[in-house]
Amino acid sequence: MRILHTSDWHLGHVLYNYDRTAEQQSMLNQIIEIIKNEQPDAMVLSGDVYHTSQPSAAVQTMFTEAIVAMHKACPTMTIVVTAGNHDSGSKHEIFQTPWRALNVYALGNIDKENPERHIIEVPGKGIIVAVPYAYERLIPEGFFQQLLDLASDRNSDGLPIVMMAHTTVSGCDFKGHDNASERTVGGIDSMPHEAFGTGYDYLALGHIHHAQFIHGTEHRMRYSGTPLAVSFDEAYNHSVTMIEISKHGEAPNVKEINVTNPRPLVTLPTTGTATWDEAKQLLKDFPDDMAAYIRLNVQVEDSLPTGAMDEARNIASGKQCIVCHVNFTRPEQMRNKSRMLTVQELQDIPPLDLVKRYASDNNEIFDQEMEDMFNEVVAIIQEEERK
Repeated sequence: MRILHTSDWHLGHVLYNYDRTAEQQSMLNQIIEIIKNEQPDAMVLSGDVYHTSQPSAAVQTMFTEAIVAMHKACPTMTIVVTAGNHDSGSKHEIFQTPWRALNVYALGNIDKENPERHIIEVPGKGIIVAVPYAYERLIPEGFFQQLLDLASDRNSDGLPIVMMAHTTVSGCDFKGHDNASERTVGGIDSMPHEAFGTGYDYLALGHIHHAQFIHGTEHRMRYSGTPLAVSFDEAYNHSVTMIEISKHGEAPNVKEINVTNPRPLVTLPTTGTATWDEAKQLLKDFPDDMAAYIRLNVQVEDSLPTGAMDEARNIASGKQCIVCHVNFTRPEQMRNKSRMLTVQELQDIPPLDLVKRYASDNNEIFDQEMEDMFNEVVAIIQEEERK
């Protein structure tokens, strides 16, 4: 079975109020072309189709038109789409019946009463076990293994078994994700790779934006990553993954196919920070004919000069690049002198760290039990927003 693995399209994402429809359409067109060339038996889209749980009609149209074009590019291909934590699970379920005419399966919620619904057969080629995102406490204990056992019972011909999931796996490289830690990335607590059970030949993961294998899984567990950068900190290649598995039990053959962005996200300087004058010179030297979004990383003693953003945009006028953000930091010794925070610093601090800081300032105890309760409340709110 040949499978195109992709995830985290984040359609509808807006970068500092700049519309990215043209870039997102370019990404989709490149994936359509890859499908034409590769002719996979299946495509798996492992969550975060949209950037918000309430995408606009135009964004939903862009998605549906892309799926129709992908079907036309390879009419025999089975397409399986699962919801991620950014998606509305219920919206994914609405058009299941008409999608079937195009051999498309969309799963938004875990079905504990009918787990067979998560098992999708690719006739004569393999079996896909599709698991959408759900808050961990809503996933029945042993659910992954239960599904793999159901798939195994159907697999009398020894066909490859591919499972999909959208979550954080312990030990992953979460570079580029805001407010991430070894324990939690994007509001999803990490799970050990052993928690997904045994019996799959390949686990097609979504949620982490950096394409990678999970260490210790013999190249059977992989994040395809996002094909289009969502953050300036995602300074790495973006791609989709082609998988080929000859039969159940054999190791997958993996090929990464790059997806290019017509307007990349560029940080100046590329590492570290610069003074305001140095940053302006880097912007002046940036190629006039290169389309890009620009972020300037600037270190200041107090604050940026009045009108700094206007000055930066004036420097870039006549160039193809767009200056959309000036990220300024203070030296460590300056940050430690005062508890006062700028709006930007407030936005950059994870909510849990803000709560801990508040507790410390007021001589309150914030122990592990309170931290767990806080994280649970945040997760419940996020789950309600998805619905």
